[in-house]
Amino acid sequence: MFFTCGPNEAMVVSGFCRSPPVMVAGGRVFVLPCIQQIQRISLNTLTLNVKSEKVYTRHGVPISVTGIAQVKIQGQNKEMLAAACQMFLGKTEAEIAHIALETLEGHQRAIMAHMTVEEIYKDRQKFSEQVFKVASSDLVNMGISVVSYTLKDIHDDQDYLHSLGKARTAQVQKDARIGEAEAKRDAGIREAKAKQEKVSAQYLSEIEMAKAQRDYELKKAAYDIEVNTRRAQADLAYQLQVRAATLG
Repeated sequence: MFFTCGPNEAMVVSGFCRSPPVMVAGGRVFVLPCIQQIQRISLNTLTLNVKSEKVYTRHGVPISVTGIAQVKIQGQNKEMLAAACQMFLGKTEAEIAHIALETLEGHQRAIMAHMTVEEIYKDRQKFSEQVFKVASSDLVNMGISVVSYTLKDIHDDQDYLHSLGKARTAQVQKDARIGEAEAKRDAGIREAKAKQEKVSAQYLSEIEMAKAQRDYELKKAAYDIEVNTRRAQADLAYQLQVRAATLG
C-alpha cells in the first residue's frame, strides 16, 4: 500500500528488499505490509532559545547570554538526511530540539570563554557569526542545518555591562562635543578665509583702479605735452612769418 508525507517530514522504509532503507522526503512510497516497516522523521524548522548562564569570559568576567537559533533536519540532501535518520529516527521533535540545543549551547559557551565582554558587547554580529559557523560545522554531521543564529540578550549580575554602557555614552557625548567644536572651528576658518579672499579681491580691485588712473594721467600728461609743443611750434612759426614780412 502507498504512504504519503508532506514537505515537512520524511519517511524511511526498511525491511524486506529495503536494504539500505529507502528515504523519501515529501512524497509517497509503496510499503509491503507486515514485511516492511515505515518510520517518519520531522523536517520542521525548530526555534531554540540558547541560554548560557554566568559563563566566564576571557578576562574572567561572568556574563549570561541568550541566543535565538533556527535549525532543521535537511531533507533535500541525501547524505545529511541519512545521518539525521541514523541519529534521530524514532525520536520526537522535542528530543531532536534538545540534542541540537545542547550542541549549540556548548559552542556558545566555548566562544564566550574565548572573547572579552567588550568584544561580545560591542560586536554582536561577530559573536553571532562565530557561533553560527562553529555550530553549523558540528550539527551538519547530525544532518541538521543551522538556518540562523542571533544574539538576543547579554547581561551580568555585577553591573559590568552597565559600566560599559555609561563609558560608551560618555565617549559618544565627548565625541559629539569634539565634533561640535571642530565644526565651529572649521566654520570660523572658512569665514576668516572668505573675509580674507574678499579683502584680497577688494585690494586687487583698488590696485587695478589705481593703475588705470595712473595710466590715464600719464597718457593725458603726454598728450598735453604734445599739444603744448605743437602749439608752441605753431606760435613760433607765426612769429617768424610776421618778422619776415616786416623786414621784407
